Amino acid sequence: MRKYILLIFIMIMNIGLYANNEKPFVIPEIKHWESYSGDFIITNKTRIVCNRSNKELFEVAQLLSSDYEKMFGIKLKVEDRISKGGVINFNIVNNDNYGDEAYCIDIYENVVITANSIRGAIWATRTILQIAEQNNQSLPKGRIIDYPDYEMRSFMLDCGRKFIPIHFLHEYVDFMSYYKMNTFHIHLNDNAFKQYFDNDWNKTPSGFRLESDYFPGLTSRDGYYTKEEFIELQKHAERVGVEIIPEFDVPAHSLAFVHYRPELGSKEYGSDHLDLFKDETYNFVDSLFMEYLGGEHPVFIGPRFHVGTDEYSNKDSLVVEKFRYFTDHCIKEAEKYGKQACIWGALTHAKGETPVKVENVLMYAWYNGYANPQDMINLGYDLISIPDGLTYIVPAAGYYYDYLNCKYLYENWTPATIGNQQFEERHPQIKGGSFAVWNDHAGNGISFKDIHYRAFPAMQTMSTKMWTGRNTTFSYEDFDEKRLSLSDAPGLNIAGRFNGDEKTILEINDLKNNYETNIKEIGFDYSVSFNIEYIEEEKGTILFSSRDADFYLSDPIEGKLGFSRDGYLNTFNFKFIPKENVNVTIKGNQEVTELYIDGKLEETLDRQTIFHNEGKSKMYYIRTLVFPLEETGEFKSKITNLKVINK
Repeated sequence: MRKYILLIFIMIMNIGLYANNEKPFVIPEIKHWESYSGDFIITNKTRIVCNRSNKELFEVAQLLSSDYEKMFGIKLKVEDRISKGGVINFNIVNNDNYGDEAYCIDIYENVVITANSIRGAIWATRTILQIAEQNNQSLPKGRIIDYPDYEMRSFMLDCGRKFIPIHFLHEYVDFMSYYKMNTFHIHLNDNAFKQYFDNDWNKTPSGFRLESDYFPGLTSRDGYYTKEEFIELQKHAERVGVEIIPEFDVPAHSLAFVHYRPELGSKEYGSDHLDLFKDETYNFVDSLFMEYLGGEHPVFIGPRFHVGTDEYSNKDSLVVEKFRYFTDHCIKEAEKYGKQACIWGALTHAKGETPVKVENVLMYAWYNGYANPQDMINLGYDLISIPDGLTYIVPAAGYYYDYLNCKYLYENWTPATIGNQQFEERHPQIKGGSFAVWNDHAGNGISFKDIHYRAFPAMQTMSTKMWTGRNTTFSYEDFDEKRLSLSDAPGLNIAGRFNGDEKTILEINDLKNNYETNIKEIGFDYSVSFNIEYIEEEKGTILFSSRDADFYLSDPIEGKLGFSRDGYLNTFNFKFIPKENVNVTIKGNQEVTELYIDGKLEETLDRQTIFHNEGKSKMYYIRTLVFPLEETGEFKSKITNLKVINK
């Protein structure tokens, strides 16, 4: 009888040991979970252990320590000796199980991370941080084995039509890393559509976003990156497991080059097309590639370079064959500098006889009418799945998606779906997937904060579908609810989110000049209210500012209440009268910014519709504001009863 009772007791204990903890929620979803019993609690006494002789792995251990401090205010000491109890231990074991990015985390009395590579070790730290973020620094005991379905998990950002500040690109590197997205494709040149600018190419904005020594004057004046800045961006990305793929889009989308050298433009196909029948075009492009790919210390330091090659005219066989020749030429120029060439799929649109190199060329399959995926696979191309009808965001354009249909993507899509063609999962020639933000409508008021609001749910969804594929176990409804508990990345709050119920996040009875609030900004939805006894202010008087925006009591042009961000000035048709004493409330969401005076709606800055091209073309102009709160300006008026509410 005693033996029988003991056996039952042992069985109960074993059931408790192996079945207590549910699979933790992580984005992207982890592949395998084996449950143990209990929790590993991370405290200020927890140490990170890693052999210092492996310099790269030791840097990953330090990354975990740094990121943990950003998130929780606790500095975890990194040691190179194994000690007893309460440690997070790093190991690299080189084997072929599950691929290069695979990792295992055993969470028991200690946390033991075993990865196949440095990048796998980085992904393990992202998993630990996400679990700790949701569970008050507690890790459920169990074993995680995780690896991606697809080796390239990419996001593309159009910086050509809209300048994106370098600090935002750095933030996006960390954002992508937190969700195990390993490829950041940066589109460095492009141009707007001429129908919005009097059908005049000379008036149509274009952008080339890099400092240039070979071509002084080519660099955009409204925003650019120095070579040193771009190199540091790539190095930062390497440290957190992300590869930067820079792109020069030629021979179409090339108005920036034609604005610089008009003789390079095609008279037949439009000035956004380079003339492929001129030797000067090839000399220019070759020199451009040389400046950034060549030399002992090249500007582009990663293994891949994207040479563009999309949407050129196919008016006749002569231009088709010339386009194919040019594409082949650019591929081989990139390879001359040791890069794998990436191209946009265009060889169905430009079907012809001139050979275009196939081996070791990565084609982005974006529209099946331009490059039929099955035909491209038959030719031997490796593909990135980026179907425009599913994965393109064009903010406030009225075509493609303003926000991706994340529910549909979560429930139906993987990179094996390209347009209307379905391939086997993990097809050896489909290397991964991507989604994109295209800023087609230059000058439409969209801010990079607006871009982030669109990209945040898409990044979380797409990372899951490119890592976990069809093997997701959480319903979309559960995923959509749980994902909001995760931040952008350690120490990052790009959108100014304050999750939870409505609450006051800042309250100041008497607001002073040059006051730092320790709150950078508040995102959508919010209410900022204050009382003002107005004393006449100089034009340009700032009430609140942050790195990314200014809110004016008196704007720099007309002295109205307003705000500026991303180079756009938006004003309410409202001026204070000297000695006026009123209550002001600003409310903002993803569509509008509203002004209330003494509780009454005074004006709504909403989406404007602006017609061009004799009414044939329309553009939506956006007037949103993530409200700056970082510090106050210098003002004469008396500001009291400031209250900032997260709605």
